Amino acid sequence: MTRKTGHTCGCAHDGEGVDLNRRRVLTGVAAAGAAGAASVASGVAQAATPEARATYADPDNPALPDMDMEIDPKRTALVVVDPQVDFLDPEGVAWGVVGESVSEQGVVDNLERLFIAAKAADMPVVVSPHYYYPQDHKWKFEGTLERVMHGIKMFDRADPLDLEGFEGSGADWMPQYKEYINDGKTIVCSPHKVYGPEQNDLVLQLRKIGIDKVILAGMSANLCVESHMRELLETGFEVAVVRDATAGAKVPEGDGYLAALINFRMIANAVWWTDEAVTRIGQST
Repeated sequence: MTRKTGHTCGCAHDGEGVDLNRRRVLTGVAAAGAAGAASVASGVAQAATPEARATYADPDNPALPDMDMEIDPKRTALVVVDPQVDFLDPEGVAWGVVGESVSEQGVVDNLERLFIAAKAADMPVVVSPHYYYPQDHKWKFEGTLERVMHGIKMFDRADPLDLEGFEGSGADWMPQYKEYINDGKTIVCSPHKVYGPEQNDLVLQLRKIGIDKVILAGMSANLCVESHMRELLETGFEVAVVRDATAGAKVPEGDGYLAALINFRMIANAVWWTDEAVTRIGQST
């Protein structure tokens, strides 16, 4: 795996304070992340573990109505957020905080299953990636996780038009997804810059191909995926979130996956397991 080189720009997030913050966050869960790395690195297909299913099980007596979304093959697309090395590979810079959750949910393989199902059904596939260029490291202020991402050089690219150093970097696609993303049919949007798609062309691309229903998956659960869900709903889409095709950071401040799951249940039109999503996609043709 080719690793990225950092930058030094003297900008707002450089310096000892950010470096200390980065070490605190990553060190806090590094052992847990390493524990899950072997299962992903082995190449063995992983589903959500029984322990994870029990931990994040739906309530026995839910108070909210049972909602669902019907797949219309002419109006539905699979949208995958940030299927990139820095989130999903044990060598990625965020693995120390997301690795345990990624492994628990079987996200790497579940995303591939969704890609395969969508391609087999000739369903549109749209990727909303996350890239940071040198100009983004000159921002004068950031939110908490923005500062962490900038500090660990997550999703860094040297230039918006130059792909030198991109192959195998943390900003690159996971290798097993490349045959689906680089097939000449998948729509790759311009990058989103914080969490949601407000600053990229995702909504435009979906509208232009007649899509108003979205099956949503990718990384990470309570940040980019939840933000994409909210913006898509606010702009008139139906959204079904695939709950075990996403994962979140686990830090002393809380469990990002659990935070997102609660909001998925409260906000999305449907919340599916990968098994259910794959079956529904296959039956929609």
